[in-house]
Parts: sequence; structure tokens; C-alpha cells
Amino acid sequence: MPSFQGWLRTLIIVSTAIYIALVLLQAFHINLAATIYSLGILSPQAIRHGWIWQFLTYGFIDDDPWSFAMTMLSIYFIGSAVQARIGSKAFLELYLGSLISAGIMGFVLSLTGVIGQGGTLGAGAAANAALMVFYLLNRDAPIMLMFIPIPIPVKYIVIFIGAVEGAYFFKSHFALHYLVLLLGLASGYLWYRFAWRRATVFGAIGNRIDGLRNSYYRWKRRRAGKKFQVYMRKHNQDPSDYFDEYGNFRPPDEKDKKNGEGKGGWVN
Repeated sequence: MPSFQGWLRTLIIVSTAIYIALVLLQAFHINLAATIYSLGILSPQAIRHGWIWQFLTYGFIDDDPWSFAMTMLSIYFIGSAVQARIGSKAFLELYLGSLISAGIMGFVLSLTGVIGQGGTLGAGAAANAALMVFYLLNRDAPIMLMFIPIPIPVKYIVIFIGAVEGAYFFKSHFALHYLVLLLGLASGYLWYRFAWRRATVFGAIGNRIDGLRNSYYRWKRRRAGKKFQVYMRKHNQDPSDYFDEYGNFRPPDEKDKKNGEGKGGWVN
């Protein structure tokens, strides 16, 4: 059995506790349960009124026992392998980031008034994102499904799930629920493409910021070097006596140093 630890364990326990609480409320206090559902599920109409927390909360609410069980099992078996590869913190960012990004993209597409209509709930987008990342990290790995005791290459699992959810998407006249599931696969790909090598999303963003800052400093040094060369020419001095072909200062000539002076290395 895969290891049950880290943020994966916390996410599954929290999701299960919320699901059990909602089931009990539906049995004993149906009005309160209906209120929680209306506040938590992702609804484009509610988002337009400022209920932006739904971009996250919809992933922790489910109303179908079979769908919830299959989603949690998928996250447990596939997610545990992904977490073991990328780390617990990065898995948390993948899980929450895929829910939020799939929800936001689904909402934006719903503004067309044609696709992405209705509401959605459940952690299917996060499960799909974990599956996509698992495939991208282990492209030739086989998976043995619960009801099919034959190893199947993971790429065919991804294609099959994408095809089935795509069929439901068209059959339901472009419903938001199936759109978000498909966008979960896309979110997993985007996370792998831009974030996983830096271990976390924030690490990837920080790396790009550092790169931009270093580029700016290099530009400032080149600009200062050009100004100094112009200054040297105005005073009838050859800049090549002070700069090499790369624009770096030439080291001082060791033989020009007086007796007693150190001859340490030149730092450019």
C-alpha cells in the first residue's frame, strides 16, 4: 500500500470529514446542508457577486458517494507516488493550485455564455492534475486498475479519462463540471511545465524574479561600461587599454607594482 503521510493524508482526512459532516446534515438538518452547498460549490453566478472563495471550497464538497470514494482513492494511490517524488509541500501547492486554476479558467470560459454553464463540486480537478503529473514524471509506468488486473501504461489511462470526460462535456452541452475536470489535466501539465523543477510554485516565481533582476543588473553594468568608454575617448585615451573584448576591466600590470605591495589576484 502507498504511504499515507504528509499533506496528502491531511487533505484526504479533511475532505472525508467534510463529506461525512455534510451527509449527516442532509439527514438531520437539510436546510443547513443546502446553505453550505450553495456557499461552497463553484457557481459562475455567485462568483460574479464576489464569492471568490468558491474557487477553492468547491474542491472540498461532494454529494455523490461513489464519485467521492473514487476521487479519494485516485488521490491516495496516484497522489502518494507524486508526493514521494516532488515532496509534501509541493504536492499541497499542486493540489490547491490545480483546484484554483481549473476553477478560474472554467469561470472565465463561462463568461462566453455558451460553455462552462451550471455549477461544479468535488476534487476531480486535483485528482486529474495529480494523474497528469504522475504521467509526466513516469511516462512508461504501468498502472493496474481496481477492476482490470492487467498492467496498463499510464499514458493510456490519461487518454481514456480525457476522452470519457470530454464525451460527457459535449453530451452535457459544455457543462462547467466536466470542463473543470478537463482543465484539471491542463493544470497538472502547466504545473509540471513551469513549477516542478523548482519544487514549489513560489520557488518557480522566485527564480524568474531573480533572473529578471540579474538581467537588469547586467544591463546596468554594460551601460556604465559604455559611458566610461565614451569618457575615455573624449580624453584621448584608448579604452582597450582598460577593457578587454568582453567589456571587463583588464587586471593591473603586476610589474607596475612597487616593492612591498601585494600581488593578489585581480577581481573583476
